[in-house]
Amino acid sequence: MTPEVAIARWGRTTYTDGLARQGELQAARLAGAAPDTLVLTEHEPVFTVGLRTGADRHLLWDAPTLAAEGVAVHETNRGGDITYHGPGQLVAYPIVSLDARRDLHAYLRFLEDVLIATVARHGLSAARREGLTGIWIAERKLAAIGVAVRRWVTMHGIALNVAPELRHFGGIVPCGISAAEGTVTSLAAELGARCPTLEQVEEDFAQEFISRWPAFIRPPAST
Repeated sequence: MTPEVAIARWGRTTYTDGLARQGELQAARLAGAAPDTLVLTEHEPVFTVGLRTGADRHLLWDAPTLAAEGVAVHETNRGGDITYHGPGQLVAYPIVSLDARRDLHAYLRFLEDVLIATVARHGLSAARREGLTGIWIAERKLAAIGVAVRRWVTMHGIALNVAPELRHFGGIVPCGISAAEGTVTSLAAELGARCPTLEQVEEDFAQEFISRWPAFIRPPAST
């Protein structure tokens, strides 16, 4: 039987609301009361601090600057360091069971594959960088990934920069990666007037995820 993935389009949400709703959906999936679900949303401006030790030291703005810029700060239970979410950025939260393929590293590579295929639809050739999650164009990071798993049901996911306020990334050391190691980019910065809408990229990502999911979760048996 082909595994089905439902789509949930939440529109723009606060990070606090999105995190609570993820938790509810993950609990329902664990209880067998919800299907695998791909959540698509866009957050109000927020820096999220992951579980990596010392991640909070990578917050560069003080409280008055955060208030002036309208950016909240929220600790979260995903892996990784600190990152930014805001308008113009596609955030996708797959709430899916990995019980049939208990390999978190393979799941991260799957998300990278989906992202690479999504931006390729718009003429961009993105790639991985050794030892780093996410996708890159040369040394410019285009999308970040951070996940958490409970009894092999996932939450959190990806953030793909379509046309966010890139200046806000200056308030952190994104994912703990220094300026000497790389910068942050977006589809708008790379494509200019050819940049697709957030709605188009959301649809592209959903199509790529759903089309690739069956082969990922149930790969052919090796011979």
